[in-house]
Amino acid sequence: MSHTVGVRQAQKLKTRQALLDAALELLEHQSLSSLGLREVTRAVGVAPTAFYRHFDGTAALGVALVEETLGSLHGMIGAILAETGDTDERLDRSVRLIARHVTAQPAHFRFIAREQHGGVGQVREAIAAQLRLFTEEVAGVLAEEPESAGWERDDLLMLGGLYVDHMVLTASALLDAGPDGRQEVVRVARRRLRLVTLGRAHWLDAA
Repeated sequence: MSHTVGVRQAQKLKTRQALLDAALELLEHQSLSSLGLREVTRAVGVAPTAFYRHFDGTAALGVALVEETLGSLHGMIGAILAETGDTDERLDRSVRLIARHVTAQPAHFRFIAREQHGGVGQVREAIAAQLRLFTEEVAGVLAEEPESAGWERDDLLMLGGLYVDHMVLTASALLDAGPDGRQEVVRVARRRLRLVTLGRAHWLDAA
């Protein structure tokens, strides 16, 4: 009995992932607000009613795509920021990580770039929530560094937000640049991060 349940669960997960993959491919050419669930189920080869065994609607499917795209980055970026060593080198590794992810999953990041200000409220909110979480995680790591001695939490959140906004802008720039322009995008991204780091060193002087 347990074996049968396990097989059914595996098949359910497989179908769910197939729906996500099909939706992502269809979203290369349209926005989520114009995507019909029948398009998605037709691409997977399942009945439209099967869609609702996995998602309440296309908005819920969009939220799942947000989590699939951004959720995996949390641990990796957090691990890089938490590493000891030269700050510039850590920031370089963060830029390289974003570049690798965008190169490996361009459709995912195009979806995020389009829907961050798109017409589906639940998805906009899911993206904003993930970016807020990124900001809080980065601020938490920054708070542990000696350079942050004397900083207010609001200022740490502001700095964390600058890093996260830079991550989003870099991902968008990489998508627009294509393979030939990626090296220049990475170079500029590193310089901008270095500028933020230099400003951080003198923030309390200005205060």
